[in-house]
Amino acid sequence: MASVRRLLDGYVREGILLDKATVTLYEDIQEFWIAERDEDARVIGCGALHVMWEDLAEVRTLAVDHSIRGGGVGHHVLDKLLQTARWLGVRRVFCLTFEVDFFAKHGFVEIGETPVDGDVYSELLRSYDEGVAEFLGLERVKPNTLGNSRMLLHL
Repeated sequence: MASVRRLLDGYVREGILLDKATVTLYEDIQEFWIAERDEDARVIGCGALHVMWEDLAEVRTLAVDHSIRGGGVGHHVLDKLLQTARWLGVRRVFCLTFEVDFFAKHGFVEIGETPVDGDVYSELLRSYDEGVAEFLGLERVKPNTLGNSRMLLHL
């Protein structure tokens, strides 16, 4: 987990990713796909898929080692997350991102509002997960999401 932590910390310092407590990373490790370099098993990328509802999941914490950005690792990690979503039966994948062009290459489109009906919205309000609060656009997390674009992919 220390390698993932180091990878994410650079993006946190830049304000691109929200900081997550290390304990949260451990709690959510089953949601992650990790990319390692073949020759030395160094962690070079990661991303998580968090299922939010029966047909909706979120791509979270997608990051690539700064020294190899642009080499396709992020695309491979995202492809793996989308394969996982399909395998789980998820039909819509959401992300909150500054990297609009990157996600658009995979078919994500910008959206304006939370893409769930009122009943699902009410159920999601019961979640303690801060990412769900960001998805819902709750007032208490608005400072975390400033400048981000809300994007959605229909699988």
